[in-house]
Amino acid sequence: MSSADPADPADTNEDVWKSDHMVAQWVASADERERRRAEQRRLMADLLAFEENEAFTFVDLGAGTGAATKAVLERYPRARAILAEYSPQMTAEGERALSGYVGRFSYVELDLASGAWPDEVPTDVPVVISSLCVHHLPDERKKELFSEIWHHLAPGGWYFNYDVVRTDDPLVEATWLRAADRQDPEAAASRQHRSVEEQRRYENHVRHMAPLALQLDFLRAAGFEGIDVYWKQLDYVLYGGRRPLVA
Repeated sequence: MSSADPADPADTNEDVWKSDHMVAQWVASADERERRRAEQRRLMADLLAFEENEAFTFVDLGAGTGAATKAVLERYPRARAILAEYSPQMTAEGERALSGYVGRFSYVELDLASGAWPDEVPTDVPVVISSLCVHHLPDERKKELFSEIWHHLAPGGWYFNYDVVRTDDPLVEATWLRAADRQDPEAAASRQHRSVEEQRRYENHVRHMAPLALQLDFLRAAGFEGIDVYWKQLDYVLYGGRRPLVA
């Protein structure tokens, strides 16, 4: 749960998420991960300000294989998704995983680190979601991204992010770790016996994690209102905010 050295300029996102081997490993363990995240996926869908049969289009940033999108499509049968992803390997896996929703989703290429949004992403969508991807970005880029999201939302549109955060308090970190190990007794042993590839993926995972309070400040700076932490358990959070109806 601790962060890697923030002074280390190396970034391994592409090494992980554009590697056939690494993505295959990640996908192989996806079912168990998503079983643990089902509650949070459903909550994110329930937070959206739509009636069940209302038609709307939403954007899923850093969508990966579409787990967050799937929860929304299941909750709202007339919803349509634009999944923004930069890894062709993850996109291919996502198209397979979402094959039951053909006609209700499309993938577009977007590297969240670049700031260059494709034309296929409208500038007036009613909702943007992201899930377990923002923590891969340096803090300054997180701040920029939240502003870009604000500008792609219609007035009154919502942004929700399910992600992992870090703490600067060693006591809090130790408490998180103790509780997590009790909930998953195999976790401690796994930390001590990571393979070289698992260690690379872990270092990539924690490299740019940021405290929760800082990210909420970034939302405020971007102009969001209704900002709240809608769910939290240890270092995992679901937070969001709304673009005001009137600028």
